[in-house]
Amino acid sequence: MFGDFRALIRYTVPDRYPIPKIQIALTQISQAVYITTMDALKGFNQNLVTPRARKDLRIIVYCGVYEHLRMPFGIKNAPSNFERMINEVFPEELSEGWLII
Repeated sequence: MFGDFRALIRYTVPDRYPIPKIQIALTQISQAVYITTMDALKGFNQNLVTPRARKDLRIIVYCGVYEHLRMPFGIKNAPSNFERMINEVFPEELSEGWLII
């Protein structure tokens, strides 16, 4: 199910949580001894939406009203929320110098 969140995006306060800069990431990767990949299948959908935010993410269709329980794609702060989640899940790896993007 998809929604048009453009109006919501205009009024969303930006989350300034830092995301790795591409130049730093590329430098780190070029110096890596090991490189591996993991697929965070539907990564944004792993983040729960707060009950307060659910009302703003409602989708109204002919047969009812739907609320997102997980972060949908297309939300302004979804990338910052996802990066925050990654940093909370992998704190030890990040402190060892791992690059997780």
